[in-house]
Amino acid sequence: MRILKTATALGMVLSLQAGSGLAADADLTVFDWAGYEDPEFFAAYIDEHGDSPTFAFFGDEEEAFQKLRSGFRADAVHPCSQSVPKWIEAGLLAPLDTSKIERWDELEPSFRDIKAYTKDGQSYFIPADWGNTSVTYHSDHLSDADVTSLQAFADPKHQGRISIGDNVDDAYALGFLATGVKDWTNATEEQFQAASDFLRAVHQNVRTYWSDGASLAQLMQSGEVYLAWAWNETYSTMSYEGHPIAIKRDTDEGASSWVCGYAKLANAPGSEEKFYDFINAWLEPKTANYLVSQWGYGHGNAKAMAEMSPADLAAVGLENNEKLREKTLWQGPVPAALREKMIAEFELIKAGF
Repeated sequence: MRILKTATALGMVLSLQAGSGLAADADLTVFDWAGYEDPEFFAAYIDEHGDSPTFAFFGDEEEAFQKLRSGFRADAVHPCSQSVPKWIEAGLLAPLDTSKIERWDELEPSFRDIKAYTKDGQSYFIPADWGNTSVTYHSDHLSDADVTSLQAFADPKHQGRISIGDNVDDAYALGFLATGVKDWTNATEEQFQAASDFLRAVHQNVRTYWSDGASLAQLMQSGEVYLAWAWNETYSTMSYEGHPIAIKRDTDEGASSWVCGYAKLANAPGSEEKFYDFINAWLEPKTANYLVSQWGYGHGNAKAMAEMSPADLAAVGLENNEKLREKTLWQGPVPAALREKMIAEFELIKAGF
């Protein structure tokens, strides 16, 4: 059974590799999303050191940010792109020694070389996994013709049958796209308000805000929810299991893409050598193949991705062409003031205000 990328209600707990029979390595603590403790992601690390890192989990990046600022200590952390500049400026991250990252030159340059991930000429972010957030629907209840536009999320006829992620970035990607914005990095106050108004209309139709892929899959499998704004993991996993689930990235307004990765925490208490061993294991082609085939996500190792079959990539919703790129909102870093407004406003929207 596939392990899902999910932000579950585990809170801040330490976990051994479930069912693996391995002890946890006290010299390396990874602060991560639940599910990424899957040992297939860092098999070379286990081969070398005989055990897995210790893992601690967070539910979302704002929670992780606040816990780290409150003094929680770990060695590696797994933020997504839009959070990285804020974490750098807060002094939470340490610069990377890229000479110790064996496949640094194989990483996707458009992810690796973003200026916002550097400071004083040093890099702070290792792109590891990426994917799409797009229309996902139960084809026993809806057809392709029903979801040609993102406006379907606000259509009253779908009241109580919709779910979107409990995630500010994915939510506002939907809001901005639906109101005609493809680049949110320079969004005006008027555009922000229009996106927020759209999300308020969507809120009237939302049955629940999904927090993890497993719960969304259950809702969609039963047909309780038949339209979702979801990661391609949901489509990849559910279609693989034979459920009538489809995705549509080429709506009138488009879809969204994101990238997440690893960073080295400042004042890390563990082994720097083991940090780089963990990263090097993650960037191996073997890991890339596992991430794509079993999770349905793309990998930051562009060289490894280029060697994969285009048909296999399309089968998990990772096809890439100029038409799709033109209609994609890239969840890159936004100005700090805008992101704080997004966070505050989304909480109000979910509360019905």
